[in-house]
This record gives sequence, C-alpha cells and structure tokens, in this order.
Amino acid sequence: MANEQKPNEIKIELPPDVASGIYTNLAVIAHTGNEFFFDFITVAPNLPQAKVRSRIVMNPENAKNLLFALRENIQKYEQTFGEIKRKQPIGPANNGGIPNPFFPGSGGNA
Repeated sequence: MANEQKPNEIKIELPPDVASGIYTNLAVIAHTGNEFFFDFITVAPNLPQAKVRSRIVMNPENAKNLLFALRENIQKYEQTFGEIKRKQPIGPANNGGIPNPFFPGSGGNA
C-alpha cells in the first residue's frame, strides 16, 4: 500500500519537451478585471523584433499565489547565495543594442 495517493495530493507530469524550459530575459505583465497575462519574451541585440516565447494566463488569486511563491523562493535563494542585485544600464544603447528604458533619448519609454 506504499503507492496509495493522499486525498489532496496532485500528481504532476513533466514531459521531456517541457522539462528543458524556454529561456526568456523579459516579462511583460498585463491584466483585465478577471485575468493576469504574463508574456515571456526573448530580446536580443541587433534583432528588429522581440518574440513572445510563452504566454501564461491566470486568475487574480492564482497570480497573487505566484507572487507569494516567487517572493518566498527569492528569499530562500538570497539566504543561500546572497542578495540578487538589479542591473540597470548607465547610458544609452550603443552599436544597435537594446534601448535603455531608463535613459532619456535612447529609444526607451523613459
């Protein structure tokens, strides 16, 4: 009887094509009254267009649960590996790079 499933236990399958993951370096979040939309995007220098690699849609309660789970995991990570420091560009983009949204006149939305 070691294989009995507990009443509230959910079995999760991770197919090989999903297990490898998708690399993204930008997320855009939007919402309506009923859903949150998370677009995960890959941005690369010298490419004219960034591509949405995945879109996740959640109801507000699940989005908030994701926030709490992410916050908890970041705290655990930082306790083990140290503080995660945010990197922000100090000047405008150069050589066709990605515009710096924090630098006026560089093509960002500052």
